[in-house]
Amino acid sequence: MALDGETTIIIADDHPLFRGALCQALALAMPGARIREAGDLDDLIRALREDDAADLILLDLAMPGAQGFSGLIYLRAQHPAIPVAIVSASEDAANVRRAMSFGAVGFIPKSADSARIAEAVAAILAGGTWVDPDLPETGQDDAVDAIARRLASLTPQQVRVLMMLSEGLLNKQIAYELNVSEATVKAHVSAILQKLGVDSRTQAVITAAKVGAAPDSASAA
Repeated sequence: MALDGETTIIIADDHPLFRGALCQALALAMPGARIREAGDLDDLIRALREDDAADLILLDLAMPGAQGFSGLIYLRAQHPAIPVAIVSASEDAANVRRAMSFGAVGFIPKSADSARIAEAVAAILAGGTWVDPDLPETGQDDAVDAIARRLASLTPQQVRVLMMLSEGLLNKQIAYELNVSEATVKAHVSAILQKLGVDSRTQAVITAAKVGAAPDSASAA
C-alpha cells in the first residue's frame, strides 16, 4: 500500500486538539499523505460517501454517534475493505481484545508518542496489525467472543438501529433519523433480536453493552 501522497487517512475523533496533534504527527511521518478529519460518526459516514478509497481510519472509541465499539462494528460491516485502527485513551486489556475481536487492525493508545504512532500506522498500511507492546496482555473470553460474532452478523443499518436503541430512541425517532418508515425500523429490530438471540429491545441493548458496543461507560473512551 502506498505511503506517499496517494495514501488517504481519516482521523475520526471529537477532540480538535487531539486531531490536530495526530494530523501533525502523521504529516511529519508521511509527507504528502492526504489526511481527512471527522468529528463524529455522521461526519465520518459523509467523508466515506465522498471518498470510499481511504487507506486507513483512525477511530476514537468515544465520540458522538460512536460510543463503545458500535462505530467499529458499523465500519467493519459497511466498509470491510478499509482497515480501522482504534486510537483510545483506554489502555484496558479487555478493550484491546474486544477491539481486535470486532475487526480492528490496531489499537493505539492516545498516550503514544509521535514515533510510536508513525510506527503503528506504517505497520498497518503495510498490511499488518499493531498493538502497543507496552499495553497489558489480553486473555481469552469465550462469552465476549460469542457476543462479538453475533454483533458482527448485523448489517450496517441494523448496527445503526441498535446504536439508536441504546440511546433510548423510539421507532418513530429512529425512522426519522434514518429517513425510513417505521415498518422498516420494526423489521430491523426484529432481525436484531433474532441475530442476538434475545426477546426484547432492552435485552438487545444489555447484550451489546456487555462488550462495550453500546454507550455504557466512560471506560470505553
